[in-house]
Amino acid sequence: MSMEAKNIRAVYFIGAGGIGMSALVRYFNHRGLIVAGYDKTPSELTRCLEKEGVLIHYEEDVDQIPQACKDKDHCLVVYTPAIPADHKELQYFREHGFEIQKRAQVLGTLTRQMKGLCVAGTHGKTTTSSMCAHIMHQSHLDCNAFLGGITKNYGTNYIVSDSEYVVIEADEFDRSFHWLSPWMTVITSTDPDHLDIYGTKEAYLESFRHYTELIQQGGALIIHRDLEMKDHLQEGVRRYDYALSEGDFHAENIKIENGEITFDFISPIENVPHVELGQPIPINIENGIAAMAMAQLNGCTADELRNGMKTYGGVDRRFDFKIKTPELVFLSDYAHHPKEIYQSARSIRQLYQNRHITAIFQPHLYTRTRDFYEDFADALSQLDEVILTEIYPAREQPIEGVTSQLIYDRLAPGVEKQMISKDEVLPLIKSRSFDVLIVLGAGDLDNQVPEMTKILKEKN
Repeated sequence: MSMEAKNIRAVYFIGAGGIGMSALVRYFNHRGLIVAGYDKTPSELTRCLEKEGVLIHYEEDVDQIPQACKDKDHCLVVYTPAIPADHKELQYFREHGFEIQKRAQVLGTLTRQMKGLCVAGTHGKTTTSSMCAHIMHQSHLDCNAFLGGITKNYGTNYIVSDSEYVVIEADEFDRSFHWLSPWMTVITSTDPDHLDIYGTKEAYLESFRHYTELIQQGGALIIHRDLEMKDHLQEGVRRYDYALSEGDFHAENIKIENGEITFDFISPIENVPHVELGQPIPINIENGIAAMAMAQLNGCTADELRNGMKTYGGVDRRFDFKIKTPELVFLSDYAHHPKEIYQSARSIRQLYQNRHITAIFQPHLYTRTRDFYEDFADALSQLDEVILTEIYPAREQPIEGVTSQLIYDRLAPGVEKQMISKDEVLPLIKSRSFDVLIVLGAGDLDNQVPEMTKILKEKN
């Protein structure tokens, strides 16, 4: 049942304060509907939503649900799967026959009412979708967007406008992306991940194959040409491939010097010479090709593509430069899978060929370290110096014999190396000098980056 068929006038969110949910809250609020919800704890985000006119309360209490949200014919209920099944408000809505949807289902409904430009893939989807959203938003077409990270350009994970386009980061976790009906989609990579859900690589690749069947007639698939997956398209869906230096869309005449990157965008529609990357990282050439391809297929002009790429500012914690001077470069990166660490290390080596590069790496999860310690060591061995901290456990219990020592022992000969505890990081930064320094990982070491930046600025 679509939202239009039901003439929805109110939307009620159970778990309104999550990063993904809050973007939907703002979207419906912008559209002029009555928007209300529950969250377990007040936060900076929920306070902002309340200021914007959203009614939020923090106790499980059916009496606090606004009257407009108790009309089952005109209210849609959206919940996050993290909410327990016995939640009193959720039970109330179930017992009274309300339309209840998960976030992914609502995004799916939006892709049927608007033109959904989606980005799927194991790596690169947050960057590619936020690049595409930025290009579209600053063009004559404009767009709405629901992204998986906080963009530097907008300081938020969503863009709202009256455009017919909506850019969505399509998440394969929990097969969420099977709810979508994309007008067009990019697929960046399919390196098996989330095997706790999928079980096998084959099941993971099959999940992507099914996703390509959901693209609407007249739309398009833009797929990286090196992927193992097989796509299966409806009649009338166009197929394009892309890669760094070959494919329907690719780059030529790439120049990487002094931390700047330019290239020519080669396309079956119109070539765009001299594209300058606003966030000059080698991996962003490929991400940019995919983002520009999708924007160009929908009518963005050469000047709009060029301007969008030049003014794109990146995403928080994704190759995030904090200091960039001739004496010192300091950045942090959320990379935590060996492939991401490899790309990150390779990119920084290409950008700063003749400089001494030091990485501080906090491994994320005991299981991932156990499964990939050799790959982590190989990836990090591209750098001059590696400083390892203890493993960040997140949700896991320790595993006998699994420590950062496994990576440490396999770093290539010639790589300077040391192991320190997380508490020793700041004293180390105070006590010595660096040339190019990068903090890697998805754990909590990132919380110390502002303090590290302050120390390094004061010393320089």
